[in-house]
Amino acid sequence: MGALRPWHIAVFVVVMVLLFGAKRLPDAARSLGRSMRILKAETKGLAEDDVNGKAEAQAAHRPLDSEPAPKPQVVDPVERVRDN
Repeated sequence: MGALRPWHIAVFVVVMVLLFGAKRLPDAARSLGRSMRILKAETKGLAEDDVNGKAEAQAAHRPLDSEPAPKPQVVDPVERVRDN
């Protein structure tokens, strides 16, 4: 019942040609291929960075400092104008 038949593909191709035109379909397919290639390269790079990052994180593991960072001093804008 849910199988893809050859006439389904034919109807899909006809609808795509009617919607986008015969001139724009090759450009769209080309840009889709480029996008997929870029996505593949980026995911491969992220996976390599993740493996390298885990090794570096384990080697550089150190405890947190015992002293908290000093809080920045907040100056009221109204007081700053009055001082000038």
